[in-house]
Amino acid sequence: LETPWYGSRQMARHMQRQGHKCGRHRVRRLMRKMRLTPIYQTPSTSKKHPQHKVWPYLLKGLAITRPNQVWCVDISYIPMRRGFLYLVAIMDWFSRKVLAWRLSNSMEADFCVDALQDAIAIYGKPEIMNSDQGSQFTGFEWTNALSKAGVRISMDGKGRWVDNRMIERLWRSLKYECVYLHAFETGSEARQGIGNWLAYYNAERPHSSHGILTPDEAYASKTEPMRLAA
Repeated sequence: LETPWYGSRQMARHMQRQGHKCGRHRVRRLMRKMRLTPIYQTPSTSKKHPQHKVWPYLLKGLAITRPNQVWCVDISYIPMRRGFLYLVAIMDWFSRKVLAWRLSNSMEADFCVDALQDAIAIYGKPEIMNSDQGSQFTGFEWTNALSKAGVRISMDGKGRWVDNRMIERLWRSLKYECVYLHAFETGSEARQGIGNWLAYYNAERPHSSHGILTPDEAYASKTEPMRLAA
């Protein structure tokens, strides 16, 4: 985690210099498992439950032109020096603003529902919530919370990471700009570091889809006129 820019060949050489007997193929497998490469997903974050209902994908051909029209949610694996945590984030699709997030040491649905309730309490409800087909998002707790709030449920096609690509790009940036550079020791360190980076992402980092506007500014630029009109 201290040298996230190393490829598998360089990492194998580095480990051999430290006295470890390992070849490139083993190092590559372990790097994939730790999500030290940007193109591989960690399977355990998106396991489908065979008995849960899968909802249709509602975003095909949909023009997303305003905040709170579509939100998306995903869970990512956060490696630490000892062990790992799971991070859920809820993002506004139009502005790319992270509306709420939670860390957990388990894959139970509770921390996802807590993040959803935080986001709705602060920003109101979206028209559509999009997710993958992971069991946390097809289960009763999550779908019931959305149905009670009057939110339409959309789910990606099986294996279609591109359907939720906005939040996948967030994970890549977070890991390479924060998680891999710090290799957090404790959950409290991870919570503080990730919180600082997400605050920077929302408030200071311009997003390419909005020119020079940050996610906070893109979100506010469309929501404030609507509030004034109301």
